[in-house]
Amino acid sequence: MTGRRTTLVVAAYALTMMLAGVSQPATAADALKVGKAQSEPLDFTPIDVGVEKGFFKKHGVDVEIVNFAGAAKQQQALAAGGVDMGLGGGPEMATIAKGAPQLGIAAFAGRPDGLVMVVKKDGPIKTVADLKGQKVSVSSVGSLTEWMVRQTSKQQGWGPDGIEPVFLGNIAGQIAALRTDQIEGMSNDIGTALRMEDEGIGRILVRYGQIVPDFVIHIIYATKAVTTDHPDQVRGFLAGWFETIAWMKANKAETVKIIAPIMRQTPDVVGGAYDVVMPTFSDTGKFEEKPVAVLRHSFMDMNLLPTEPDMSKLYTEQFLPGAS
Repeated sequence: MTGRRTTLVVAAYALTMMLAGVSQPATAADALKVGKAQSEPLDFTPIDVGVEKGFFKKHGVDVEIVNFAGAAKQQQALAAGGVDMGLGGGPEMATIAKGAPQLGIAAFAGRPDGLVMVVKKDGPIKTVADLKGQKVSVSSVGSLTEWMVRQTSKQQGWGPDGIEPVFLGNIAGQIAALRTDQIEGMSNDIGTALRMEDEGIGRILVRYGQIVPDFVIHIIYATKAVTTDHPDQVRGFLAGWFETIAWMKANKAETVKIIAPIMRQTPDVVGGAYDVVMPTFSDTGKFEEKPVAVLRHSFMDMNLLPTEPDMSKLYTEQFLPGAS
């Protein structure tokens, strides 16, 4: 009778939990779904390297990579719980101030040296001054690439709208638009730009790191659900991430070999992009005061928010390696 009563109690408890919709804690084998705002730029490839080299598994985390065609689609997925975490741009933090259920958990890259503007090699745009009133493609509304175009326009004295951003999503679509003269320039990653120069399609006109030297170009975002329900998984992911960064900085040749197929570039092009981008990666993920201030101002520049937010409410450093 005792055994039967125990069985009934256990069954009743399990049924109650199921009806209440209460989830059980994640195990080490549960996969975190992690998004990439764009699949190909070197900036987002550390997650691919970390999976390949087993750094995330070393810290008890399995990772499922989800690729997006732009920041906007990734932010939608984060808000809907379609992914647990996302690798995105700094300006996307404004969505948190608007109520998106997520937090920035690591500032993983600073100066935007890995972003450039490319124009046609033999096209009509010879200098930055020629861009006034012209169309330049960006990934999506509210994206880092849009902000960089607007900053370029402001630096020229034209205000934020002196260059017209065109929202074209993925890289292939932007290159096609440049080839067919639908746009005069495109904002993209250094790897794509170097390939376009090699192929005689385009040339680099603007290096955004020279326009905005202090910045938080990339942030790792996490839903509040995963930080609340599975904090150890979040900590494990970040531990694996920064171990990956350290390994990539010490092993250029093998890094290039791993990421060249992901970037769809030749090893020579990837090697050139590596030399530009790798120094921008943070070894700690901390949100430094001056770059965060520039990021805060960017929300106003892009009319993403009516007033500057309290940035301390938009991110946390509690999951970073070594945090108490």
